[in-house]
This record gives sequence, structure tokens and C-alpha cells, in this order.
Amino acid sequence: MDPVRHTFPKKERLCGRSDISRLLAKGRFSDVQGGVIRFCRLSDTGSGLNRMMVSVPKKLFKRAVARNLMKRRIREAWRLRKGELASVGHDVLIIYICKRQVEFNEIYDSVGRMISKMNADESSRA
Repeated sequence: MDPVRHTFPKKERLCGRSDISRLLAKGRFSDVQGGVIRFCRLSDTGSGLNRMMVSVPKKLFKRAVARNLMKRRIREAWRLRKGELASVGHDVLIIYICKRQVEFNEIYDSVGRMISKMNADESSRA
């Protein structure tokens, strides 16, 4: 059995204008219970990887320090929980929607609920 590696290399980051445009045009948006994050996902991208990007709107946090803190917390929660995804080949955009800074534990739980929701959608589609 291969242990889960808790890493987040460059190849698992969603970047590139065409990939992001395709995700926003064809992806499905969903909310996570708790109201901290919203996510957009596109399944069956053809790549053998789950790629992710984070967005924290400037409208919510004017200071870059606060925005970057929330992005770091979301990326860390994703890095620790990405092994729970049932399948590969997802492109995910996580959008932070809460107007206050929340602690890491709350973000960690929200990312877990997001992954559970993605797994449930996959199992219902199959």
C-alpha cells in the first residue's frame, strides 16, 4: 500500500489562462455548508491529476497580507485533505467568501465537506 504524500507540487496547481477559462465556462459551482468557501469544479479533465487554485477577493480583504494568509490556509487544508478524493482528474477553484478571517480548523473542516460533496456527486453520477 502506497502512503498518501501530503505535498502540493507545481503540477497540481491550476494555472494557465485556457485551463482557468475552461473551468469557469464549463465547471459547476457549489456552496459548502458553513459559508466559508464556494467551489467550482470540472471533472474528467483528461489529466491524471487533481489541480486546484484559490481565490480570495480583494473586495473582502483590502490588504494583501490578509488575502495571502487566507490563501495559505486554504492551500494547506487542501494539501492535507486531497488524499480523500475518490477519483482523479478534477480541476477545482476554491473561492473564499467569508468577510472575516477564520481559523485554520474551520477552513480544514470546510475543505473536508467540499471533498465529501465532490465524492458524493461522483458516486451518484456513476
